[in-house]
Amino acid sequence: MSADRSLTKWADWLMERTPGVRFEIIDGLLLVTPLPDGPHAEVLTDVMLACLNAGLDDDAGTVLQKVALWLPTGPEDYAIPDLCVVDTGIDAHMVENNCYDPSCFRMVLEVTAENPNLDLGVKVPAYAAAGIPTYVIVDRTHQRLHVFTDPARDGYRAHHVHAPGEIVALPDSIGAKVTLDVAEILKAGQAKKAG
Repeated sequence: MSADRSLTKWADWLMERTPGVRFEIIDGLLLVTPLPDGPHAEVLTDVMLACLNAGLDDDAGTVLQKVALWLPTGPEDYAIPDLCVVDTGIDAHMVENNCYDPSCFRMVLEVTAENPNLDLGVKVPAYAAAGIPTYVIVDRTHQRLHVFTDPARDGYRAHHVHAPGEIVALPDSIGAKVTLDVAEILKAGQAKKAG
């Protein structure tokens, strides 16, 4: 592939050759996230069920996984959060390259993998710049749940860190009253011992 291709073309080319690996472009950098493990998927299932049980599956909004959102941080920038709560009728908000306008996203959630700095560092100002009202991080490395709210151009104005033993009520702005048991969510994200 020639060196003069855009990052988006490079990401597309790489995705065709490495199924399951996630490529994102944030601040003009091509970022790679490896295949998630089983506990990562268990966290997503638990959070998705909490959202669905609270009523986020109707005209009020819906819960989806791996939906790309266009970012205002660069001409080719986009991210693919692990899970998101979006307005119903998201298809009307497609921008290009299978990415959607961030205005229809109410919440994005990431579950950390080997490099938590991507979710805890690079993505925080990117999601804030996009105006995503709520950004939740399930930090499996440090055993914490982060909830960012009140986005501004350079980051979120509010950041709450929750530990096991807490029950967290997500902001009503996501469209339903969703609560998460931090201990249970973090437990789902831990590798199970064989035996």
